[in-house]
Amino acid sequence: MNNFIDLRSDTVTKPSEAMRKAMFNAEVGDDVYKEDPTVNELEEYAAELLGKEAALFVSSGVMGNQVCLNVLTQPGDEVICEKDAHIFQYESGSPAALSGIQLSLVDGVKGVFTPEQVEPLIRPESAYYMARTKVIEVENTHNRAGGTINPIENIKALSQLAKKHKLYFHLDGARIWNASVETGIAPSEYAKHFDSVSCCLSKGLGAPVGSVIAGSKDFIKEAYRVRKGWGGGMRQAGFLAAAGLYALKNNITRLKDDHIKAKTIAEKLNSIPCIKVDMDCVQTNMVMFTLGKINVDDFLAKCKDNGLLLSTGKVGVIRAVTHLDVSMEEIYKAIKIIEKIVL
Repeated sequence: MNNFIDLRSDTVTKPSEAMRKAMFNAEVGDDVYKEDPTVNELEEYAAELLGKEAALFVSSGVMGNQVCLNVLTQPGDEVICEKDAHIFQYESGSPAALSGIQLSLVDGVKGVFTPEQVEPLIRPESAYYMARTKVIEVENTHNRAGGTINPIENIKALSQLAKKHKLYFHLDGARIWNASVETGIAPSEYAKHFDSVSCCLSKGLGAPVGSVIAGSKDFIKEAYRVRKGWGGGMRQAGFLAAAGLYALKNNITRLKDDHIKAKTIAEKLNSIPCIKVDMDCVQTNMVMFTLGKINVDDFLAKCKDNGLLLSTGKVGVIRAVTHLDVSMEEIYKAIKIIEKIVL
């Protein structure tokens, strides 16, 4: 794929030379015994960055979310989330398969739902014949909505609602770094309103593998046990943790460049008569667009033939995701390829 401009996802990035050097030089030990110094450093640094007591390195964003939900619930419990949430759409039915929990879906707007929508869905404690509402989950930024940012005031209000009903509040912060860079709100300010947080290192930050979850010391102690039971004890994982540590220390602020690239694509594509972009959703590093009467599969095939890789979001929607491995020059080339095909 080296000759392609790859805008399918920000997961396609490859470690930079400097990141590879950090990985090569990483000091390692047995992380199952908590003796890997690089993993320990990553977890301590991530906890500090997120303002939490402790953090845990996990192999993927799905594992991060699912470990958190498992710790916060018991079989038969219910988690309230947005209808297009990653934990519902893209995690292989794991809430039910791994933890025996069900999801209650909220019809949000651009990935965002309000306390007024959530409160009627909270099951009464006296209703022993119903699932027990236990967690409210928020995704920020919201993948399927196009990288939209959940406003901090809405998050605060949802947090207060969770406290009112003695519920847990979980953040799928796979791309919380993007939200932070775009709004200027620190990751710790977002995270402090949640009981648990899951954050990816392998998307816009450019690490090859991994996520971190964060919460209280007691929460992470239990998460460590669940991670082990699910096959997540990775032994000498410092080589991977070094990439994540490098990513957190060097690649967060540069995410703004990706947002500029996305807006550049969106503005140009939206000026083409047969292409429609919801510009209100272009808030970070994703662009979702539709093609009118043009066949999506044919369009994607022609893009690939011309050296451009794109992916699909919802049915009939095409997704372009910007990242550190695509230059602004390549962004302009991508726009020209699309123009050539549709005009």
